[in-house]
Amino acid sequence: MFRDKLKKYRPYQPIELPDRTWPGNTITKAPTWCSVDLRDGNQALIQPMNLEEKLELFQMLVDVGFKEIEVGFPSASQTEYDFTRLLVERGIIPDDVVIQALTQSREHLIKKTFESFQGAKNAVVHLYNSTSTLQREVVFHMSRQEIIDLGVRGAKLIAEEAAKTETEIRYEYSPESFTGTELDFALEICEAVLDEWDPSPSKPVIINLPATVEMSTPNVYADQIEWFIRNMKNRDCALISLHAHNDRGSAVAATELALMAGADRVEGTLFGNGERTGNVDIVTLALNMFTQGVDPGLDFSDINRVIDVYESCTRLPVHPRHPYAGELVYTAFSGSHQDAINKGMASCEKEKDEEKVWAVPYLPIDPEDVGRTYESIIRINSQSGKGGIAYIMDREFGFKLPKEMHPEFGAIIQQVLDEQGGELMSDAVYHTFEKEYLITEPCYKLKRFNVVKRHIDEKEDLSTAEVETVIAVHGKEETLQAAGNGPLDAFCEALRQGLGLTFTLQAYHEHALTKGSSSKAVSYIMITDSDEKEFWGAGVDTDIIVASIKALLSAMNRACSARQNG
Repeated sequence: MFRDKLKKYRPYQPIELPDRTWPGNTITKAPTWCSVDLRDGNQALIQPMNLEEKLELFQMLVDVGFKEIEVGFPSASQTEYDFTRLLVERGIIPDDVVIQALTQSREHLIKKTFESFQGAKNAVVHLYNSTSTLQREVVFHMSRQEIIDLGVRGAKLIAEEAAKTETEIRYEYSPESFTGTELDFALEICEAVLDEWDPSPSKPVIINLPATVEMSTPNVYADQIEWFIRNMKNRDCALISLHAHNDRGSAVAATELALMAGADRVEGTLFGNGERTGNVDIVTLALNMFTQGVDPGLDFSDINRVIDVYESCTRLPVHPRHPYAGELVYTAFSGSHQDAINKGMASCEKEKDEEKVWAVPYLPIDPEDVGRTYESIIRINSQSGKGGIAYIMDREFGFKLPKEMHPEFGAIIQQVLDEQGGELMSDAVYHTFEKEYLITEPCYKLKRFNVVKRHIDEKEDLSTAEVETVIAVHGKEETLQAAGNGPLDAFCEALRQGLGLTFTLQAYHEHALTKGSSSKAVSYIMITDSDEKEFWGAGVDTDIIVASIKALLSAMNRACSARQNG
Protein backbone atom coordinates (compact mmCIF):
# COMPACT_ATOMS: atom_id res chain seq x y z
CA MET A 1 0.00 0.00 0.00
CA PHE A 2 2.82 2.40 0.86
CA ARG A 3 4.52 1.78 -2.49
CA ASP A 4 1.31 2.72 -4.29
CA LYS A 5 1.60 6.22 -2.85
CA LEU A 6 5.08 6.83 -4.26
CA LYS A 7 3.64 7.98 -7.58
CA LYS A 8 2.48 11.16 -5.81
CA TYR A 9 6.08 12.32 -5.37
CA ARG A 10 8.82 13.47 -7.72
CA PRO A 11 12.53 13.70 -6.95
CA TYR A 12 14.04 17.17 -6.59
CA GLN A 13 16.05 18.04 -9.67
CA PRO A 14 19.79 18.43 -9.06
CA ILE A 15 21.73 21.54 -10.09
CA GLU A 16 23.86 21.38 -13.21
CA LEU A 17 27.20 22.40 -11.74
CA PRO A 18 29.87 19.89 -12.81
CA ASP A 19 32.77 22.13 -11.76
CA ARG A 20 31.42 22.86 -8.27
CA THR A 21 34.20 23.87 -5.88
CA TRP A 22 32.58 23.75 -2.44
CA PRO A 23 33.31 20.02 -1.72
CA GLY A 24 37.01 20.87 -1.43
CA ASN A 25 36.49 23.77 0.96
CA THR A 26 36.46 23.85 4.75
CA ILE A 27 34.92 26.25 7.26
CA THR A 28 37.77 28.30 8.69
CA LYS A 29 35.88 31.26 10.17
CA ALA A 30 32.47 31.89 11.64
CA PRO A 31 29.75 33.58 9.61
CA THR A 32 27.87 36.64 10.73
CA TRP A 33 25.14 35.26 12.98
CA CYS A 34 21.59 36.57 13.12
CA SER A 35 19.20 35.14 15.69
CA VAL A 36 15.59 34.90 14.52
CA ASP A 37 14.34 33.39 17.79
CA LEU A 38 12.21 36.43 18.56
CA ARG A 39 10.49 36.41 15.17
CA ASP A 40 10.65 33.12 13.26
CA GLY A 41 10.98 31.10 16.45
CA ASN A 42 8.29 33.07 18.26
CA GLN A 43 5.69 32.71 15.52
CA ALA A 44 6.11 28.94 15.74
CA LEU A 45 5.10 28.75 19.40
CA ILE A 46 1.70 27.52 20.52
CA GLN A 47 1.71 30.41 22.99
CA PRO A 48 3.86 33.29 21.67
CA MET A 49 6.15 35.04 24.12
CA ASN A 50 4.93 38.07 26.03
CA LEU A 51 6.98 41.26 26.37
CA GLU A 52 8.80 40.13 29.53
CA GLU A 53 9.75 36.78 28.01
CA LYS A 54 10.93 38.38 24.77
CA LEU A 55 13.01 40.84 26.75
CA GLU A 56 14.61 38.06 28.81
CA LEU A 57 15.44 36.10 25.68
CA PHE A 58 16.78 39.21 23.92
CA GLN A 59 19.14 39.92 26.82
CA MET A 60 20.39 36.35 26.80
CA LEU A 61 21.02 36.52 23.02
CA VAL A 62 23.06 39.68 23.57
CA ASP A 63 25.03 38.03 26.37
CA VAL A 64 25.80 35.04 24.15
CA GLY A 65 27.26 37.41 21.56
CA PHE A 66 24.72 37.91 18.79
CA LYS A 67 25.31 41.21 17.01
CA GLU A 68 22.27 40.95 14.74
CA ILE A 69 18.88 40.00 16.20
CA GLU A 70 15.59 39.87 14.33
CA VAL A 71 13.31 41.23 17.03
CA GLY A 72 10.00 40.69 15.33
CA PHE A 73 7.45 41.55 12.68
CA PRO A 74 6.31 44.97 14.04
CA SER A 75 3.55 45.41 11.49
CA ALA A 76 2.04 41.99 12.20
CA SER A 77 0.82 42.49 15.78
CA GLN A 78 0.73 45.06 18.55
CA THR A 79 2.95 42.91 20.78
CA GLU A 80 5.66 42.79 18.10
CA TYR A 81 5.45 46.55 17.63
CA ASP A 82 5.42 47.24 21.37
CA PHE A 83 8.46 45.06 21.94
CA THR A 84 10.48 46.87 19.30
CA ARG A 85 9.48 50.22 20.83
CA LEU A 86 10.35 48.94 24.31
CA LEU A 87 13.88 48.06 23.18
CA VAL A 88 14.38 51.47 21.61
CA GLU A 89 12.73 53.65 24.24
CA ARG A 90 14.43 51.99 27.20
CA GLY A 91 17.84 52.15 25.51
CA ILE A 92 18.27 48.40 25.90
CA ILE A 93 20.00 47.80 22.55
CA PRO A 94 23.82 47.87 22.87
CA ASP A 95 25.61 50.13 20.40
CA ASP A 96 27.23 47.15 18.67
CA VAL A 97 23.96 45.21 18.24
CA VAL A 98 21.71 45.74 15.23
CA ILE A 99 18.03 44.93 15.48
CA GLN A 100 16.18 43.58 12.47
CA ALA A 101 12.49 43.47 11.53
CA LEU A 102 10.63 41.60 8.81
CA THR A 103 8.11 43.18 6.48
CA GLN A 104 6.12 42.24 3.43
CA SER A 105 6.15 44.37 0.29
CA ARG A 106 3.16 46.54 1.28
CA GLU A 107 3.28 50.28 1.92
CA HIS A 108 1.43 50.45 5.24
CA LEU A 109 3.44 47.52 6.64
CA ILE A 110 6.73 49.12 5.62
CA LYS A 111 5.76 52.43 7.20
CA LYS A 112 4.73 50.69 10.41
CA THR A 113 8.11 48.96 10.49
CA PHE A 114 10.00 52.24 10.18
CA GLU A 115 7.77 53.77 12.82
CA SER A 116 8.78 50.99 15.23
CA PHE A 117 12.48 51.76 14.60
CA GLN A 118 12.19 55.48 15.33
CA GLY A 119 15.06 56.47 17.62
CA ALA A 120 17.15 53.34 17.10
CA LYS A 121 20.80 53.81 16.19
CA ASN A 122 20.97 50.99 13.63
CA ALA A 123 18.41 48.64 12.12
CA VAL A 124 17.93 46.14 9.29
CA VAL A 125 14.72 46.22 7.31
CA HIS A 126 14.11 42.71 6.01
CA LEU A 127 11.88 42.68 2.93
CA TYR A 128 10.51 39.43 1.55
CA ASN A 129 8.05 38.10 -0.97
CA SER A 130 7.45 34.56 -2.12
CA THR A 131 9.02 33.64 -5.44
CA SER A 132 8.56 29.86 -5.74
CA THR A 133 7.03 28.30 -8.82
CA LEU A 134 4.36 26.56 -6.76
CA GLN A 135 3.26 29.66 -4.86
CA ARG A 136 3.23 31.81 -8.00
CA GLU A 137 0.94 29.32 -9.68
CA VAL A 138 -1.23 28.07 -6.80
CA VAL A 139 -1.35 30.89 -4.25
CA PHE A 140 -0.77 34.23 -5.97
CA HIS A 141 -1.62 33.49 -9.62
CA MET A 142 1.07 35.96 -10.64
CA SER A 143 3.63 35.95 -13.42
CA ARG A 144 7.38 36.25 -12.92
CA GLN A 145 7.27 39.93 -13.87
CA GLU A 146 4.45 40.65 -11.44
CA ILE A 147 6.45 39.04 -8.64
CA ILE A 148 9.51 41.10 -9.58
CA ASP A 149 7.41 44.29 -9.67
CA LEU A 150 6.11 43.48 -6.18
CA GLY A 151 9.61 43.06 -4.76
CA VAL A 152 11.00 46.16 -6.49
CA ARG A 153 8.05 48.26 -5.34
CA GLY A 154 8.73 47.24 -1.74
CA ALA A 155 12.44 47.98 -2.12
CA LYS A 156 11.66 51.44 -3.48
CA LEU A 157 9.28 52.22 -0.62
CA ILE A 158 11.88 51.10 1.93
CA ALA A 159 14.56 53.32 0.33
CA GLU A 160 12.15 56.28 0.46
CA GLU A 161 11.39 55.68 4.15
CA ALA A 162 15.08 55.18 4.96
CA ALA A 163 15.84 58.63 3.54
CA LYS A 164 13.42 60.19 6.05
CA THR A 165 14.83 58.63 9.24
CA GLU A 166 17.92 59.32 11.31
CA THR A 167 18.32 55.60 12.01
CA GLU A 168 21.14 54.00 10.06
CA ILE A 169 19.20 51.53 7.90
CA ARG A 170 20.63 48.43 6.32
CA TYR A 171 18.67 46.48 3.72
CA GLU A 172 17.90 42.79 3.47
CA TYR A 173 15.90 40.95 0.84
CA SER A 174 14.64 37.34 0.84
CA PRO A 175 13.15 35.57 -2.15
CA GLU A 176 10.99 33.42 0.12
CA SER A 177 10.95 29.72 -0.79
CA PHE A 178 14.24 30.16 -2.64
CA THR A 179 14.73 26.39 -2.81
CA GLY A 180 11.43 26.09 -4.71
CA THR A 181 12.31 28.91 -7.12
CA GLU A 182 14.00 28.56 -10.50
CA LEU A 183 17.58 29.70 -9.96
CA ASP A 184 17.60 32.10 -12.86
CA PHE A 185 14.44 33.76 -11.58
CA ALA A 186 15.75 33.98 -8.01
CA LEU A 187 18.84 35.72 -9.35
CA GLU A 188 16.78 38.02 -11.57
CA ILE A 189 14.53 39.31 -8.77
CA CYS A 190 17.41 39.69 -6.29
CA GLU A 191 19.38 41.76 -8.80
CA ALA A 192 16.32 43.89 -9.54
CA VAL A 193 16.01 44.65 -5.81
CA LEU A 194 19.75 45.32 -5.55
CA ASP A 195 19.54 47.81 -8.41
CA GLU A 196 16.80 49.68 -6.54
CA TRP A 197 18.90 49.87 -3.35
CA ASP A 198 22.19 50.72 -5.14
CA PRO A 199 24.55 48.94 -2.70
CA SER A 200 28.31 49.34 -2.48
CA PRO A 201 31.15 47.27 -1.02
CA SER A 202 31.14 49.57 2.01
CA LYS A 203 27.37 49.28 2.44
CA PRO A 204 26.36 45.87 1.07
CA VAL A 205 22.81 44.55 0.95
CA ILE A 206 21.98 41.28 2.68
CA ILE A 207 20.62 38.79 0.17
CA ASN A 208 19.02 36.04 2.22
CA LEU A 209 18.47 32.78 0.32
CA PRO A 210 16.13 30.73 2.51
CA ALA A 211 15.40 27.04 2.35
CA THR A 212 11.93 28.01 3.57
CA VAL A 213 11.04 24.39 2.96
CA GLU A 214 13.89 21.88 2.90
CA MET A 215 13.26 20.00 -0.33
CA SER A 216 16.50 18.19 -1.15
CA THR A 217 19.71 16.72 0.17
CA PRO A 218 22.14 19.25 1.72
CA ASN A 219 24.55 19.18 -1.22
CA VAL A 220 21.87 20.59 -3.52
CA TYR A 221 21.44 23.67 -1.31
CA ALA A 222 25.21 24.17 -1.45
CA ASP A 223 25.07 23.88 -5.25
CA GLN A 224 22.30 26.49 -5.38
CA ILE A 225 24.33 28.90 -3.26
CA GLU A 226 27.50 28.42 -5.31
CA TRP A 227 25.58 28.83 -8.59
CA PHE A 228 23.94 32.01 -7.30
CA ILE A 229 27.22 33.54 -6.11
CA ARG A 230 28.98 32.70 -9.35
CA ASN A 231 26.32 34.23 -11.54
CA MET A 232 25.32 37.37 -9.63
CA LYS A 233 26.56 40.83 -10.53
CA ASN A 234 28.50 42.89 -8.01
CA ARG A 235 29.16 40.05 -5.60
CA ASP A 236 31.18 42.42 -3.42
CA CYS A 237 28.06 44.53 -2.85
CA ALA A 238 26.07 41.72 -1.24
CA LEU A 239 26.27 39.59 1.88
CA ILE A 240 24.89 36.15 1.07
CA SER A 241 22.79 34.94 3.98
CA LEU A 242 21.43 31.46 4.71
CA HIS A 243 18.14 30.63 6.39
CA ALA A 244 17.62 26.87 6.37
CA HIS A 245 14.61 25.02 7.69
CA ASN A 246 14.73 21.42 8.83
CA ASP A 247 11.91 19.60 7.02
CA ARG A 248 14.25 16.77 5.98
CA GLY A 249 16.27 16.87 9.21
CA SER A 250 19.46 18.14 7.58
CA ALA A 251 19.38 21.93 8.09
CA VAL A 252 22.70 21.94 9.97
CA ALA A 253 24.44 19.95 7.25
CA ALA A 254 22.86 22.07 4.50
CA THR A 255 24.04 25.27 6.19
CA GLU A 256 27.57 23.98 6.72
CA LEU A 257 27.88 22.95 3.07
CA ALA A 258 26.39 26.27 1.93
CA LEU A 259 28.99 28.13 4.02
CA MET A 260 31.62 26.07 2.23
CA ALA A 261 29.99 27.28 -1.00
CA GLY A 262 30.70 30.89 -0.09
CA ALA A 263 27.87 32.25 2.05
CA ASP A 264 28.67 34.98 4.58
CA ARG A 265 25.85 34.97 7.10
CA VAL A 266 23.49 32.58 8.89
CA GLU A 267 20.01 33.19 10.27
CA GLY A 268 18.78 30.59 12.73
CA THR A 269 17.45 29.86 16.20
CA LEU A 270 18.63 28.35 19.45
CA PHE A 271 18.05 24.59 19.44
CA GLY A 272 16.35 24.79 16.03
CA ASN A 273 13.04 26.26 17.17
CA GLY A 274 10.75 27.23 14.29
CA GLU A 275 7.72 26.25 12.31
CA ARG A 276 7.19 22.62 11.28
CA THR A 277 10.49 20.89 12.06
CA GLY A 278 12.21 24.17 12.84
CA ASN A 279 15.04 26.40 11.66
CA VAL A 280 18.71 25.60 11.56
CA ASP A 281 20.08 25.13 15.08
CA ILE A 282 22.69 27.81 15.79
CA VAL A 283 23.86 26.13 19.02
CA THR A 284 24.79 22.99 17.09
CA LEU A 285 26.33 24.95 14.21
CA ALA A 286 28.45 27.11 16.49
CA LEU A 287 29.68 24.23 18.65
CA ASN A 288 30.40 22.13 15.58
CA MET A 289 32.81 24.90 14.56
CA PHE A 290 34.22 25.08 18.09
CA THR A 291 35.09 21.36 18.04
CA GLN A 292 37.06 21.97 14.83
CA GLY A 293 39.14 24.71 16.41
CA VAL A 294 37.17 27.54 14.77
CA ASP A 295 36.06 30.41 17.01
CA PRO A 296 32.28 30.61 16.50
CA GLY A 297 32.08 34.12 17.95
CA LEU A 298 29.23 33.00 20.24
CA ASP A 299 29.68 32.08 23.90
CA PHE A 300 27.92 28.89 24.94
CA SER A 301 30.22 28.24 27.90
CA ASP A 302 27.17 28.29 30.22
CA ILE A 303 24.84 26.09 28.21
CA ASN A 304 22.65 25.46 31.26
CA ARG A 305 21.67 29.12 31.43
CA VAL A 306 20.89 29.18 27.71
CA ILE A 307 18.68 26.11 28.14
CA ASP A 308 16.93 27.53 31.21
CA VAL A 309 16.06 30.84 29.53
CA TYR A 310 15.05 29.15 26.28
CA GLU A 311 12.77 26.62 27.98
CA SER A 312 11.26 29.22 30.30
CA CYS A 313 10.50 31.69 27.51
CA THR A 314 9.38 29.30 24.76
CA ARG A 315 7.81 26.58 26.93
CA LEU A 316 9.59 24.04 24.73
CA PRO A 317 11.91 21.35 26.09
CA VAL A 318 15.42 20.66 24.86
CA HIS A 319 15.53 17.02 23.83
CA PRO A 320 17.71 14.86 26.14
CA ARG A 321 19.72 13.71 23.11
CA HIS A 322 20.09 17.18 21.58
CA PRO A 323 23.67 17.72 20.34
CA TYR A 324 25.89 19.35 22.97
CA ALA A 325 22.95 20.49 25.11
CA GLY A 326 20.84 17.43 25.90
CA GLU A 327 20.67 16.04 29.41
CA LEU A 328 22.17 12.71 28.36
CA VAL A 329 24.77 13.62 25.73
CA TYR A 330 27.75 13.48 28.11
CA THR A 331 26.67 10.33 29.93
CA ALA A 332 27.63 6.85 28.79
CA PHE A 333 25.69 3.80 29.96
CA SER A 334 27.84 1.14 28.28
CA GLY A 335 30.60 -0.18 30.53
CA SER A 336 33.14 -0.19 27.71
CA HIS A 337 32.19 3.37 26.75
CA GLN A 338 32.59 4.51 30.34
CA ASP A 339 35.96 2.83 30.58
CA ALA A 340 37.17 4.38 27.31
CA ILE A 341 35.97 7.85 28.32
CA ASN A 342 37.58 7.64 31.73
CA LYS A 343 40.89 6.54 30.23
CA GLY A 344 40.73 9.27 27.61
CA MET A 345 40.04 11.95 30.19
CA ALA A 346 42.84 10.66 32.40
CA SER A 347 45.19 10.83 29.42
CA CYS A 348 44.21 14.43 28.71
CA GLU A 349 44.79 15.43 32.32
CA LYS A 350 48.39 14.18 32.13
CA GLU A 351 49.26 16.55 29.29
CA LYS A 352 50.74 19.96 29.95
CA ASP A 353 48.33 22.84 29.38
CA GLU A 354 50.25 24.15 26.38
CA GLU A 355 50.19 20.68 24.78
CA LYS A 356 46.69 19.67 25.76
CA VAL A 357 44.48 18.54 22.89
CA TRP A 358 41.02 17.15 23.56
CA ALA A 359 41.04 13.55 22.41
CA VAL A 360 38.55 11.51 24.43
CA PRO A 361 36.67 8.55 22.92
CA TYR A 362 32.93 9.17 22.40
CA LEU A 363 33.13 12.83 23.48
CA PRO A 364 33.80 15.28 20.62
CA ILE A 365 33.81 18.21 23.07
CA ASP A 366 35.03 18.72 26.62
CA PRO A 367 31.81 19.01 28.67
CA GLU A 368 33.45 21.61 30.90
CA ASP A 369 33.78 23.95 27.91
CA VAL A 370 30.00 24.33 27.90
CA GLY A 371 29.63 24.35 31.67
CA ARG A 372 28.87 20.65 32.07
CA THR A 373 30.63 17.64 33.57
CA TYR A 374 30.93 14.10 32.32
CA GLU A 375 29.10 12.75 35.37
CA SER A 376 25.95 14.85 35.33
CA ILE A 377 24.00 16.92 32.90
CA ILE A 378 21.14 18.28 34.94
CA ARG A 379 19.70 21.67 34.22
CA ILE A 380 17.98 23.74 36.88
CA ASN A 381 14.58 25.29 36.34
CA SER A 382 13.18 27.13 39.34
CA GLN A 383 10.15 28.37 37.45
CA SER A 384 7.90 25.50 38.51
CA GLY A 385 7.25 23.80 41.84
CA LYS A 386 9.10 20.60 41.06
CA GLY A 387 11.89 22.62 39.47
CA GLY A 388 12.26 24.69 42.61
CA ILE A 389 12.56 21.55 44.71
CA ALA A 390 15.22 20.20 42.36
CA TYR A 391 17.02 23.55 42.60
CA ILE A 392 17.18 23.28 46.41
CA MET A 393 18.43 19.69 46.25
CA ASP A 394 21.17 20.70 43.82
CA ARG A 395 22.30 24.08 45.10
CA GLU A 396 22.18 23.32 48.83
CA PHE A 397 22.81 19.57 49.02
CA GLY A 398 24.54 18.65 45.75
CA PHE A 399 21.88 16.23 44.50
CA LYS A 400 21.23 16.87 40.82
CA LEU A 401 17.96 15.00 40.42
CA PRO A 402 17.26 13.76 36.88
CA LYS A 403 14.56 15.77 35.19
CA GLU A 404 12.40 12.66 34.83
CA MET A 405 12.53 12.23 38.61
CA HIS A 406 11.27 15.76 39.32
CA PRO A 407 7.52 14.95 39.06
CA GLU A 408 7.75 11.99 41.46
CA PHE A 409 9.74 13.80 44.15
CA GLY A 410 7.71 16.95 43.58
CA ALA A 411 4.53 15.00 44.32
CA ILE A 412 6.10 13.60 47.51
CA ILE A 413 6.99 17.10 48.70
CA GLN A 414 3.54 18.37 47.77
CA GLN A 415 2.00 15.65 49.93
CA VAL A 416 4.17 16.74 52.87
CA LEU A 417 3.08 20.35 52.33
CA ASP A 418 -0.58 19.32 52.18
CA GLU A 419 -0.24 17.44 55.46
CA GLN A 420 1.67 20.03 57.47
CA GLY A 421 0.77 23.28 55.71
CA GLY A 422 2.93 26.39 55.69
CA GLU A 423 6.44 26.66 54.31
CA LEU A 424 8.77 23.67 53.95
CA MET A 425 12.35 24.68 54.69
CA SER A 426 15.24 23.37 52.61
CA ASP A 427 16.48 21.03 55.36
CA ALA A 428 13.02 19.44 55.47
CA VAL A 429 13.15 18.94 51.71
CA TYR A 430 16.43 17.06 52.07
CA HIS A 431 15.25 14.98 55.04
CA THR A 432 12.15 14.00 53.07
CA PHE A 433 14.39 12.89 50.21
CA GLU A 434 16.66 11.01 52.59
CA LYS A 435 13.77 9.20 54.26
CA GLU A 436 12.05 8.38 50.97
CA TYR A 437 15.07 7.22 48.98
CA LEU A 438 18.21 6.72 51.06
CA ILE A 439 17.34 5.00 54.34
CA THR A 440 14.16 3.10 53.59
CA GLU A 441 14.69 -0.69 53.92
CA PRO A 442 11.33 -2.43 54.34
CA CYS A 443 12.18 -5.47 52.18
CA TYR A 444 15.77 -5.64 50.90
CA LYS A 445 19.02 -4.61 52.57
CA LEU A 446 22.50 -4.85 51.06
CA LYS A 447 24.85 -6.75 53.38
CA ARG A 448 27.75 -7.43 51.04
CA PHE A 449 28.61 -6.92 47.39
CA ASN A 450 31.67 -8.01 45.40
CA VAL A 451 32.61 -7.98 41.74
CA VAL A 452 34.16 -11.41 41.36
CA LYS A 453 35.34 -10.99 37.78
CA ARG A 454 35.15 -8.21 35.19
CA HIS A 455 36.17 -8.28 31.54
CA ILE A 456 36.16 -5.52 28.91
CA ASP A 457 36.39 -6.55 25.26
CA GLU A 458 37.25 -3.33 23.42
CA LYS A 459 37.09 -4.96 19.98
CA GLU A 460 33.54 -6.20 20.51
CA ASP A 461 32.53 -3.17 22.61
CA LEU A 462 31.37 -5.50 25.39
CA SER A 463 31.72 -5.34 29.16
CA THR A 464 30.89 -8.39 31.30
CA ALA A 465 31.01 -8.97 35.03
CA GLU A 466 30.30 -11.64 37.63
CA VAL A 467 29.10 -10.54 41.05
CA GLU A 468 28.45 -12.11 44.42
CA THR A 469 26.15 -10.42 46.91
CA VAL A 470 24.40 -11.01 50.21
CA ILE A 471 20.93 -9.48 50.55
CA ALA A 472 18.76 -9.48 53.65
CA VAL A 473 15.21 -10.18 52.48
CA HIS A 474 12.80 -9.27 55.28
CA GLY A 475 15.71 -9.96 57.66
CA LYS A 476 16.75 -13.31 56.17
CA GLU A 477 20.12 -13.27 54.43
CA GLU A 478 20.36 -14.66 50.89
CA THR A 479 23.65 -15.22 49.03
CA LEU A 480 23.29 -14.55 45.31
CA GLN A 481 25.58 -14.88 42.28
CA ALA A 482 25.10 -13.95 38.64
CA ALA A 483 26.82 -12.61 35.53
CA GLY A 484 25.79 -9.79 33.25
CA ASN A 485 26.80 -6.89 31.02
CA GLY A 486 28.62 -4.97 33.75
CA PRO A 487 28.24 -5.08 37.56
CA LEU A 488 24.82 -3.42 37.72
CA ASP A 489 23.36 -5.69 35.08
CA ALA A 490 24.86 -8.70 36.86
CA PHE A 491 23.29 -7.56 40.15
CA CYS A 492 19.92 -7.22 38.42
CA GLU A 493 20.27 -10.78 37.15
CA ALA A 494 21.13 -11.96 40.67
CA LEU A 495 17.91 -10.47 42.01
CA ARG A 496 15.86 -11.98 39.19
CA GLN A 497 17.45 -15.44 39.32
CA GLY A 498 18.00 -15.73 43.06
CA LEU A 499 14.89 -14.01 44.40
CA GLY A 500 12.50 -14.36 41.47
CA LEU A 501 11.94 -10.61 41.26
CA THR A 502 10.39 -9.14 38.11
CA PHE A 503 11.42 -5.61 37.17
CA THR A 504 12.94 -3.59 34.33
CA LEU A 505 15.62 -0.94 34.71
CA GLN A 506 14.37 2.08 32.76
CA ALA A 507 16.73 4.97 33.58
CA TYR A 508 20.13 5.49 35.16
CA HIS A 509 21.94 8.71 36.15
CA GLU A 510 25.01 9.35 38.25
CA HIS A 511 27.24 12.21 39.37
CA ALA A 512 29.90 13.10 41.93
CA LEU A 513 28.38 14.35 45.18
CA THR A 514 31.44 15.75 46.91
CA LYS A 515 35.09 16.29 45.96
CA GLY A 516 38.33 15.15 47.56
CA SER A 517 39.92 11.88 48.56
CA SER A 518 36.77 10.73 50.35
CA SER A 519 34.45 11.91 47.62
CA LYS A 520 31.10 10.24 47.20
CA ALA A 521 28.94 9.55 44.19
CA VAL A 522 25.17 9.37 43.90
CA SER A 523 23.20 7.22 41.49
CA TYR A 524 19.56 7.46 40.50
CA ILE A 525 17.68 4.53 38.99
CA MET A 526 14.13 4.15 37.77
CA ILE A 527 12.52 0.72 37.46
CA THR A 528 9.15 -0.59 36.38
CA ASP A 529 7.76 -3.48 38.39
CA SER A 530 5.66 -6.42 37.20
CA ASP A 531 2.60 -4.14 37.14
CA GLU A 532 4.41 -1.60 34.93
CA LYS A 533 4.46 0.94 37.77
CA GLU A 534 7.46 3.29 37.90
CA PHE A 535 9.66 3.77 40.97
CA TRP A 536 12.80 5.86 41.41
CA GLY A 537 15.59 5.01 43.81
CA ALA A 538 18.78 6.76 44.93
CA GLY A 539 22.04 5.52 46.42
CA VAL A 540 25.16 7.19 47.81
CA ASP A 541 28.59 5.63 48.25
CA THR A 542 32.28 6.30 47.70
CA ASP A 543 32.15 3.54 45.05
CA ILE A 544 29.95 4.46 42.09
CA ILE A 545 29.11 0.80 41.45
CA VAL A 546 27.92 0.32 45.04
CA ALA A 547 25.99 3.59 44.78
CA SER A 548 24.14 2.20 41.75
CA ILE A 549 23.41 -1.06 43.63
CA LYS A 550 21.99 0.94 46.54
CA ALA A 551 19.91 3.04 44.13
CA LEU A 552 18.43 -0.10 42.59
CA LEU A 553 17.56 -1.52 46.02
CA SER A 554 16.06 1.84 46.98
CA ALA A 555 13.73 1.62 43.98
CA MET A 556 12.94 -2.04 44.77
CA ASN A 557 12.17 -1.17 48.40
CA ARG A 558 9.86 1.67 47.36
CA ALA A 559 8.03 -0.71 45.01
CA CYS A 560 7.78 -3.30 47.81
CA SER A 561 6.46 -0.68 50.23
CA ALA A 562 3.87 0.45 47.70
CA ARG A 563 2.62 -3.14 47.33
CA GLN A 564 2.44 -3.63 51.10
CA ASN A 565 0.48 -0.40 51.53
CA GLY A 566 -1.95 -1.34 48.80
